[in-house]
Amino acid sequence: MESVDLIIRNGTVVTMNADREVFPSGSVVVGGSRILAVGDASTEAAYRAERVLDARGGLVLPGFVNAHTHVSMAAFRGLADDVEDRLRRFIFPLEKELVDRELVHAGALHGSIEMARSGVTTLADMYYFEDEVARAVKQVGLRAVLGETVIDFPAPDAASPAAALEYAETFIRTFEGDPLITPALAPHAPHTLEADWLRAVECTSARRGVPVLIHLAETKEEVERIRARTGLSPVAYLDQVGLLDERLSAAHCIFVDPEDIALLRSRDVGVAHNMVANIKSAKGVAPVPRMLEEGLRVGLGTDGPMSGNTLDIIGQMGYVAKVHKLILGDATALPASEVVALATIGGARALHMEDRIGSLEAGKLADIVVIGVDSPAMAPIYDVYSALVYAASARDVRAAIVHGRVIVDEGRLLTVDEAEVRNGIEALAQRVRSLVGRLETTGEAAPDATD
Repeated sequence: MESVDLIIRNGTVVTMNADREVFPSGSVVVGGSRILAVGDASTEAAYRAERVLDARGGLVLPGFVNAHTHVSMAAFRGLADDVEDRLRRFIFPLEKELVDRELVHAGALHGSIEMARSGVTTLADMYYFEDEVARAVKQVGLRAVLGETVIDFPAPDAASPAAALEYAETFIRTFEGDPLITPALAPHAPHTLEADWLRAVECTSARRGVPVLIHLAETKEEVERIRARTGLSPVAYLDQVGLLDERLSAAHCIFVDPEDIALLRSRDVGVAHNMVANIKSAKGVAPVPRMLEEGLRVGLGTDGPMSGNTLDIIGQMGYVAKVHKLILGDATALPASEVVALATIGGARALHMEDRIGSLEAGKLADIVVIGVDSPAMAPIYDVYSALVYAASARDVRAAIVHGRVIVDEGRLLTVDEAEVRNGIEALAQRVRSLVGRLETTGEAAPDATD
């Protein structure tokens, strides 16, 4: 018998492979950071494991992928909800005065804990001081694509786009080849960065071979400004400046027409669909069913925890299925199996990582979650996809494995002291409350970054 590190047994294995195989009483065999074998109960007979994880009848599936977030903004979660113009009134002033290395690291730790405990094993992040985000993510044990923000106005970690690109170069060199961290560039949006700097981002991405993350076609104002200035849609404008290619993952893409969708497909761009954040802010809903019909790479994101409030992908899935059914007037639209695909292999495809993660297949990285079925909402199960989309919650996550390492076991995080992290975030919250009180009293507002 071959000695291996881990065998997961006695669960319904939902592979999310091309054939969508499901093994009702299956096993997953892990050696080092890789999956060695997946199949029915007989699969493990050839292996002897250092550790056996009993799924106890739960659902075993690939780790969820959060394809777009700003994890450090967990420090600002719940601020100015349901308030008009909160970007200028609260977010920009808070970031200007409070965002530093300490806050970014603390917020990233806090948010990464939430994701780990809710079954997210890979995230894509855009923010400032991304080297601090990387260190926090690695402490918790998650996998991440981390984009250092490049924007036209002075940011907390860079006074100019040139300085931001210099910072990004150092970040890329520091984490190049890291098993968990993929460094990336993050031009904020097509209307918040001049064309020459967008081209500079593309040149750096091509030279260093790193991904690019961006917000795209998120608001009507963005579309109107770019069309007034260039005569093009935001998607066509990015193509004109050369940024639309196979290294790009674009968040939102709410305001896209069939021509935009065809262009995104032809350039092999990934799309992160942030349903909950987008409907909470009343921005709109991306035409994801049409995108999928056209063969686009689409995954699910939460956006930042100041936008969608939570960072778990399980909580997104029901909204994605139900809202698209409502919009289309079709109860059969986006069936549960397709939504689970968006949360797993779809997210991997959106980040151009489907060769490594997103499904349970021999040779892929061992990023795996176990969803318990003990809660009343999870019984009985007639269809595993339906249970995951319409009944499961983040609290049902029993175990999470990333890169072959068990980081959550029986719902308990094994890697960092949660109480200590919580105390740190509460201490930061006192500083935030003080500044918010001043902003509410004085009515101060930051200038519009898109002007």
